[in-house]
Amino acid sequence: MRGAAAALLAALLSAGLSAGLAGCGSVSIPFFGKKTEKPGAAAGGSACPVAVILRPLANTVVLGPSGEVKPLNAAWYGIYSDISATCRVTGDVLHATLDSVIIAERGPAVRGNDVDLNYFVSLTAADQTILGKKSFSVHVTVPDKAKRGGVDDHVEVAFPLGGRPLADLNITAGFQETPQAIEFYKTYRGR
Repeated sequence: MRGAAAALLAALLSAGLSAGLAGCGSVSIPFFGKKTEKPGAAAGGSACPVAVILRPLANTVVLGPSGEVKPLNAAWYGIYSDISATCRVTGDVLHATLDSVIIAERGPAVRGNDVDLNYFVSLTAADQTILGKKSFSVHVTVPDKAKRGGVDDHVEVAFPLGGRPLADLNITAGFQETPQAIEFYKTYRGR
């Protein structure tokens, strides 16, 4: 599994999903997040690839105005908590309806109650080929005096299958990391 995870991470990097993420390759927690759908388990009888959150990209940080890469300058932490998918296939195109739970948590440098977080969803094959990628932005408002708030973001995507069987595919998701967030997690792995 570690070899497959390293190969998928390399494929994501080469596709430009998060430049500079190579320093996160030594993360010791599992690479894939919780599997929420099994092939053939989607509503309506149509099969759906397994939907997973890439563990190194399940957390992000938005730094405060000083731009310093340190915990005291963290304005917001983002947590990609869960993903579920339902699918249908039309010809050689997978149409997926995705629901993602995205949480924002206040950091020490927070100002206000709102944050925008960016994430991606991609379709990857067993040989680590990326068949498609879509990026999304989600706005989270945290109620006054609350530490966390979240949203259930509902999106629909369409990816070409490239003639590949659904059983050989995964829907992968994670935060679209900024260079500052990558540097933060290289230095401060505990958060």
